[in-house]
Amino acid sequence: MQHVTASLAAIAVCLAAPLSAQDDVVAEEASAEIVEDVAEVEAPIDPALQAAEAALAIAPVFDGHNDVPIQLRSRFDNQINDLDFADTTGTGSTHPQGRAMHTDIARLAEGRVGAQYWSVYVPVSLSEPEAVQMTMEQIDVMKRLIGRYPQALRYAETADDVEAAIADGRVASLLGMEGGHSIGSSLAVLRQMYALGARYMTITHSRNTPWADSATDTPEHGGLSDFGKDVIREMNRIGMLVDLSHVSEDAMMDALDVARAPVIFSHSGVRAINGHARNVPNSVLARLPDNGGIVMVVALPGFLNNESREWFAARQAETARLESLFQGQPTVVEAAMAEWDEANPTPETMITHMADHIDHIRDTIGVEYIGIGADFDGMPTGPIGFEDTSGYPQLFAELARRGYSQVEMELIASRNAMRVLREAERYAARAASQPPIETLLSVEE
Repeated sequence: MQHVTASLAAIAVCLAAPLSAQDDVVAEEASAEIVEDVAEVEAPIDPALQAAEAALAIAPVFDGHNDVPIQLRSRFDNQINDLDFADTTGTGSTHPQGRAMHTDIARLAEGRVGAQYWSVYVPVSLSEPEAVQMTMEQIDVMKRLIGRYPQALRYAETADDVEAAIADGRVASLLGMEGGHSIGSSLAVLRQMYALGARYMTITHSRNTPWADSATDTPEHGGLSDFGKDVIREMNRIGMLVDLSHVSEDAMMDALDVARAPVIFSHSGVRAINGHARNVPNSVLARLPDNGGIVMVVALPGFLNNESREWFAARQAETARLESLFQGQPTVVEAAMAEWDEANPTPETMITHMADHIDHIRDTIGVEYIGIGADFDGMPTGPIGFEDTSGYPQLFAELARRGYSQVEMELIASRNAMRVLREAERYAARAASQPPIETLLSVEE
């Protein structure tokens, strides 16, 4: 402020005296300096963002789902020795639609991310043996990426590992499998994936497995088969978290019937706000407090904004209509869809939509059962203002505006996720004397 006062005095003296051309230049420069100084002094401070930053400084984000590993495969064929993961904003040329990756070390730091589950997803179109092999390859490539950046990332398998990494200023990096096809319907493979570092498994992806129903496929098992229930039991026994994102409502219920450790939904919303089948219904939410599990709220617009979900459905319907009318004429269909897209822009999805899902869980069962699982690098973009991993503080600023306390924001950011991981480890420790489950998938299943 003394600097500002002195500058104002200097300008006043200059204005009071006749000015030469050189004096004009000096006065202009001084005026510009004071305008800049005043703007700096008077820059508005967002108290909500300050509250968010305070919470995240104590409890950095522990995110449940990031798809960097499949980006490494699809963009670089897992050839990452020359990849600059410190800054991936220039990777648009490696994507068919020109989209740059959402994640890098700089933006993880800006987003106050302290721990991350990296998804070693592989496509459901693979045969089971192919899926097992590719999952191992994805575990390998992510471990190699983590190992290349020891000053920023640290591989983690336990809650203690996570806490130690965060304390040292590293992003604790855990692995999660996305889809039961990754174990080839084998409990032995499940155990070996755990030994390789997988700390959760999503029970299905977008299609059924031979033992579990997906939320987005035609039901075959009425939820989980008998073998599927033994998968849940064995995951609990060894300490692998059961992830119920992607599974049918019946499969969610069956898993909650069997589970003895907290479950997670690594990247889901709630159906009460958006009716997508991938989201968690109230009937399942009501059972989470007894189990102790958490819903890690997703950032994917189609799961957040119901208007966006309806837009996608309308677009699919229009595409099907045009393909039926103009069979064998793909260029006609493409041109007509371009016109439809121009006339029907994608609805905007905002951070407020994501906060609505968080609100619903808090109001229904409590803040203790909420986490964040954004799904970056597994979707085209996040909501406006939260398009990549740098945006977590903006989400928490919105929660602060809605009246969430610092303690509540800390719970959502990472404390709930840490509790769930520790409770799964404690159950596995108590079950250590139990023999491995040796059930085989039956021919009938």
